[in-house]
Amino acid sequence: MRIARFTHESHQLFGIVEGDPGAEVIALVEGDPLYTKVTPTGQHLPLAEVKLLAPVIPRSKVVGVGRNYADHAAELGNEVAAEPLLFLKPNTTVISPADPIGHPQQSTDVHYEGELAVVIGRICREVPVERVPEVIFGYTVGNDVTARDLQRSDDQWTRAKGFDSFCPLGPWIVTDLDITDLAVTTTLNGELKQAGRTSAMVHKVPDLIAYITSVMTLLPGDVILTGTPAGVGPMKPGDEVSVTVEGIGTLTNPVVAR
Repeated sequence: MRIARFTHESHQLFGIVEGDPGAEVIALVEGDPLYTKVTPTGQHLPLAEVKLLAPVIPRSKVVGVGRNYADHAAELGNEVAAEPLLFLKPNTTVISPADPIGHPQQSTDVHYEGELAVVIGRICREVPVERVPEVIFGYTVGNDVTARDLQRSDDQWTRAKGFDSFCPLGPWIVTDLDITDLAVTTTLNGELKQAGRTSAMVHKVPDLIAYITSVMTLLPGDVILTGTPAGVGPMKPGDEVSVTVEGIGTLTNPVVAR
């Protein structure tokens, strides 16, 4: 099931995306499916007539995982961490498909990082690996935008990862998906820059969630960015970046001067 959050005639709504590419429609549902049973209203809208929003605004946080692909760690001259390397992005970083990524004046080296994102469906802490599927609501596409020069200069990553607009999410949430071996690709102005597979993750999603919840409580709507494959690089105002995760869809955002 593909769950979208969108606006239509100034109303914020939720719906189930149905149909083949290029001919999709949205079947409207009552309330927010993250918190209520999916109940169709019987109304349908063409996907082309709505404005897609970030499929979820995290109630409290976005949890990022650094260096979770060995090839990405190597391209930046880093070693893979024995345990997951965690960082946080504020929920104010989240933007919707087609919304602009703001290139801050403080940085001259802002990078794209295409990733599989996990959406949490219930309050959870200290989740055993075998029970992780019970706390996952679904999956979406994320771009962990990073000011690479600030990441290098600061002792921690909050500023480099935390600018407004530095976490595009979308286009929707897929609730039933085998994420074992999905293609993750990123293009910049139509040119392929990243091409990896989720099977190459150093720490797999069940292990990540078990590890994260041993540290902090996750709330419904919290998002986990699972790491990026090799091929990260700079983007500048005027560029357009697209991240695609197989089985989910494509997230596209322009870059503008902030």
